[in-house]
Amino acid sequence: MSYNNKNYLNKLRRDITFTEQLSGQSLNYHTTWGLFSPREIDEGTRLFMKHIKVNPDDDCFDLGCGYGPIGLTLAKLAPQGQTLMVDKDFMAVEYSNKNVKINQIKNASAILSNGFQHVDPALRFDLIASNIPAKVGKEMMSLILHDARDRLKPEGRLYLVTINGLRQYMKHNLKEVFGNYKKLKQGARYTVHLAVI
Repeated sequence: MSYNNKNYLNKLRRDITFTEQLSGQSLNYHTTWGLFSPREIDEGTRLFMKHIKVNPDDDCFDLGCGYGPIGLTLAKLAPQGQTLMVDKDFMAVEYSNKNVKINQIKNASAILSNGFQHVDPALRFDLIASNIPAKVGKEMMSLILHDARDRLKPEGRLYLVTINGLRQYMKHNLKEVFGNYKKLKQGARYTVHLAVI
């Protein structure tokens, strides 16, 4: 297949579409090349969503939402709450909002933000969730953890999934910032972490 072939290039420009189930919620996704794991839900997110406990009235926050699998699922699990998704990639935000419409979810939206930078400072959440990239850097990680703590309501929960190589780092930093840490699950490649207010 020639990479100069117009039909091939036009095919690449079309949305990638698939249907997946997370936490018992079946959703339709539109994605595109350049977004994280565009053809299927990644292994870390699958493991993650098996271990998040969501109440029907939780206000949820998905940090680094990509095209929205975590945030959309949280919104479906918490229909009486509001779910805000953020990403620093404008295409991720565009596709998250597209997927909100496609799935007719009324209580979720996505905005462009680097961490909490562009999030209304008055907003507080019951649950913050993030599939944190391995290369986020210690400075950004520090901002994420401290900002998450400040944005959680009383008894709020921060759920994170990381590669196993960051397990001890996350344990140390969550204990330092939140005063507590719980490892919910360690899989072959990923670990699910929890800290609470």
